Amino acid sequence: MVGFGSRVAANEREFDVMTAHDPSDWMWNEALALIERATRMQRQFLKPGIPSAPTPNWEPPIDIFETDRAVHIIAALPGVLPEDLSVVIEGDAIIISGLRRLPPVPSDAAIHRLEMPFGRFERHIRLANARLEVTRSELANGCLSLRLTKRP
Repeated sequence: MVGFGSRVAANEREFDVMTAHDPSDWMWNEALALIERATRMQRQFLKPGIPSAPTPNWEPPIDIFETDRAVHIIAALPGVLPEDLSVVIEGDAIIISGLRRLPPVPSDAAIHRLEMPFGRFERHIRLANARLEVTRSELANGCLSLRLTKRP
């Protein structure tokens, strides 16, 4: 085990391990924070979620499970209202689309993070068995659960 302030050999070179009181430690933390902020800004502001935008700007994550009789799809859709959601089967694909609105924020509030995507979304899921029928659809606890029963 290496303690703070000790020297470590790596690939036949020696380098100093930063100590807890090293002044460059804050610079490293600031650099990491800047990278994190830049990533969030790129994700959120370079693809703004304008409700009237004609094209979707994000895809919800999904889980898919299959049994002998059905395919189960779970899509993470936190904050999406049922009236802002559409599920359509087109040929060999199911399309989940809709809108996630920004939550109401007081006008005097400072926003520190906006990590959850908002705006129009759309997810195309190709299905190997195109003979499926939606027999259950439920939007609860921020997730859309679909059961697609296999037809003979």
